[in-house]
Amino acid sequence: MFDQQLANTQFWLTKSLSEMSQNEWEAICDGCGKCCLNTFIDSEDEDDFSPTDQLREGEQLIFTNIVCQYLDNNTCGCSEYENRQTLVPSCVKLTKENLKDIFFMPQSCSYRRLHEGRGLASWHPLLNNGDKTLMHDLGISVKDKTVKDSNVKLDDFDLYIAEWPTKDCD
Repeated sequence: MFDQQLANTQFWLTKSLSEMSQNEWEAICDGCGKCCLNTFIDSEDEDDFSPTDQLREGEQLIFTNIVCQYLDNNTCGCSEYENRQTLVPSCVKLTKENLKDIFFMPQSCSYRRLHEGRGLASWHPLLNNGDKTLMHDLGISVKDKTVKDSNVKLDDFDLYIAEWPTKDCD
């Protein structure tokens, strides 16, 4: 739920991510839905499947347009937000503690933008009275671009590779 009073404080200009309250932290999420996309790491060393918190030499992050079955394609929100990690154990919950390690977030992610010192994008709902229209119009969100993981044979993931999730602007 958009909080105009909170947005009016422009807290993101004066606070670091680690200093933000829980309400402020949640408001930073632009609601694009890209974090719900299935990604994989293409590696030169196919035998090395160890967990990682950064891309290693010879690795590339590949985005697909496959999303979790609980993503609402119209709102770009999770229909099971409160239970998402129970229903989908691989669902990543962004926190202040793990933000530095989530290299796999797209360049347009508002948490990543702030973490890297790039500020909020002009299309961010906090800068548009809570409205996501500009974000959708610029092609930043997943709206109308995805297929549910429950409708895809994951062996065919290479048929769903997508470049649009890497798009960022301003």
